[in-house]
Amino acid sequence: MARRSKIHVGIEIGTSKTCLVVGEVKPDSAIKILGIGETKSAGVRKGEIFDYAQIRACLRDALAKAEDAADVEIGSVYLAVTGAHIQGVNHRGTYRLPDGEPVVGPEHVEEVCTIAREVHIPADHVYIHPIIRNYWLDGLEHSTSPVGLFGKTVEADFHVVHGIGTRIQNSIKLVREMPLEVDDIVFSPIATAQMALNREHRENGALVIDIGGGTTDYALYLGGVITASGCIPVGGDHVTNDIHLVTNLPFSKAEQLKITEGDASGDPAKSVGTARLHDDRGFAEVEVSRAVLNETIRQRLEETLRLVLRQLPEGSIDAVGAGVFLTGGTSLMRGFDELAYQVFGRDIYRPEPPEISGIQASFRDPRYATAIGLIRYALIVEAERVAPPGFFGRIARMFWPFGN
Repeated sequence: MARRSKIHVGIEIGTSKTCLVVGEVKPDSAIKILGIGETKSAGVRKGEIFDYAQIRACLRDALAKAEDAADVEIGSVYLAVTGAHIQGVNHRGTYRLPDGEPVVGPEHVEEVCTIAREVHIPADHVYIHPIIRNYWLDGLEHSTSPVGLFGKTVEADFHVVHGIGTRIQNSIKLVREMPLEVDDIVFSPIATAQMALNREHRENGALVIDIGGGTTDYALYLGGVITASGCIPVGGDHVTNDIHLVTNLPFSKAEQLKITEGDASGDPAKSVGTARLHDDRGFAEVEVSRAVLNETIRQRLEETLRLVLRQLPEGSIDAVGAGVFLTGGTSLMRGFDELAYQVFGRDIYRPEPPEISGIQASFRDPRYATAIGLIRYALIVEAERVAPPGFFGRIARMFWPFGN
């Protein structure tokens, strides 16, 4: 029987925007974006909901826009979650085969994976992702399951993502009240990486940084597997607030000045003279020293990038061969590429959606990387679901503590 096309929807409820992306996955696994619904967020701070009523209204608006744009009725979604409470840790489990059983069986691999995923987490946290990194058999690394091989000791290395259960539950509750079903929850930088990186990038070592309005998410891949992930509660809104504090400008004017006149590179040649905002009649409404403006922007963004660097395993940035991939609205800041190079010492890239059709030119920018990445994530999950049954699906279900 020929495979049918399938519709998947990704939702990102961010500090600055609430966005739904509707994608069609065709039988050949090609993806076509059918529509995007977006509205300015209200009620979200640093990636987390603080005013339920406001963000509910935003989500309803974005949902209506997405359904109109795609001409489909949306019933279920993949939901991106973020926040400083979410953490990613690596953990290895070890299992020694019983005497008289010289060949690794599925039950042995299942046992070692169960051991590996049992990371100690705070009482109020729940598991979000159990991501297999690799296996080891008698000290030798294997990229695939060692079932059927001779050995005595099996090890499994997992990257386990966990976060505060009630905060994640509130995001799920919000979506279900639309009413929409939640197919899966996805830590935002893991979704972003599905859009930003290909297999070669992961193999050669790549760092994805998504810097939005209230958070900076990151995911590090080395040797083809995820090595670190996390969220720092700092983003573009903090830059705007710094400008507001330094210049005494209203927040809206500080934001406008940041976008239209700011530069983060630290290049003295770009900090000469005065930055101006003009009113509707063309008169200079606001005047700020360009040196003061750019230094304010640079200091905050450099601090943010160095916070990311400190969160990575020691020395791991030296193994990043493919480069650093910047996404998120704040990455559009002038001079941000140069600043990132100064901090990381690696090539800097701005990825575009690969092998995806139907995207309007206006959506081919870093702000939509996470939402579009959710569609690619859905494609991968769907492929795993139609694969021959195994124990990985059972493990994944163990990590879903939110009911049906």
